[in-house]
Amino acid sequence: MRVAVAGAGAFGRNHLRVYRELEAADSGVALVGAVEPDAARAADAEQRFAIPVFQTVEELLRADLRLDAASVAVPTIHHHAVASALLDAGIDVLLEKPLAASLPEADDLTALAGRRSRILQPGHLERFNPAVLAVQAKLRRPMFFEAHRLSVFSPRAFDVDVVLDLMIHDLDIVLTFANSPVREMRAVGLPILSPRVDIANVRVEFESGCVANFTASRVSTERVRKLRFFEPRQYISIDYARRDLLIIRLDQAVPAAIAAAIAEGRVDAAALAHLASAKSEAGPAPGLNFVKPTVTPGEPLRLEIESFLDSVRSRQEPRVTARQGREALALALEIHSSMASHAVRAGLRDFFEPSA
Repeated sequence: MRVAVAGAGAFGRNHLRVYRELEAADSGVALVGAVEPDAARAADAEQRFAIPVFQTVEELLRADLRLDAASVAVPTIHHHAVASALLDAGIDVLLEKPLAASLPEADDLTALAGRRSRILQPGHLERFNPAVLAVQAKLRRPMFFEAHRLSVFSPRAFDVDVVLDLMIHDLDIVLTFANSPVREMRAVGLPILSPRVDIANVRVEFESGCVANFTASRVSTERVRKLRFFEPRQYISIDYARRDLLIIRLDQAVPAAIAAAIAEGRVDAAALAHLASAKSEAGPAPGLNFVKPTVTPGEPLRLEIESFLDSVRSRQEPRVTARQGREALALALEIHSSMASHAVRAGLRDFFEPSA
């Protein structure tokens, strides 16, 4: 299978690395080219991976490398142009998140992939996090989510705000786990070190009654990537960075007051851990069963690319579909509108540039 990568920036270099690793492992993959308009990055990719690097996707296609598939890791504003050119040429595409810069562009890409019978997989990386893969079979009925994704400041994603840069990972996971239409949403966001929103907090209520709170920041002094959620008599904590999973189950002996507090989201992980560590003559606090399920190790990006290539070979629908990518994008854009309305109501114009 002959593959290429469009974009040799921070994300693109990792795609190039994984394809080369798969090639070295005799996985039936050959990395044969890349696209990168920046001269310095192009020269680095050409030297490091010993492949031709083209300035535009049109040049790549004219080179007739007999491509089967490609990863697209260009800035979001170029997703539609680059991915549509590849799809129209009959090439299957793994497209980094978000699917597009707008819903019309996302719809156009999805329709084009359908007309050309091509695989179009959005790059929602956390779906392939080993902890997420391990927990999906154990889901019951998630009713309360807390998602925190904090990162130190980096200028690498100035073309999008923190919602499309970071929070969209958690939006996609929660939309998948909750499996219910959104009923109501409130959001607040502020630009801090860039012209776009750098920190955001969002509350979403689903038609099922499930509630999710999201916090994302790219101006933090620490890196945090965690998702916690509550189900009937069960609490689950995912640490994306550590690829770690903890399940706390409640048996019939747990006091009714504690069960109610947990069900309503009034007891967080720290409180539960403190409760469980409380000692008595009988040992740990009764009614709490801490379970550390086995998580199969793996690099999420490699697992994502391997899954994409499996879909290319089998012509089966990818694990993350274009429709799901569109749903995450639609919610992210709705969050944008809610943040803008809140800024007007709260008189926060001094936080935003005059043109914002």
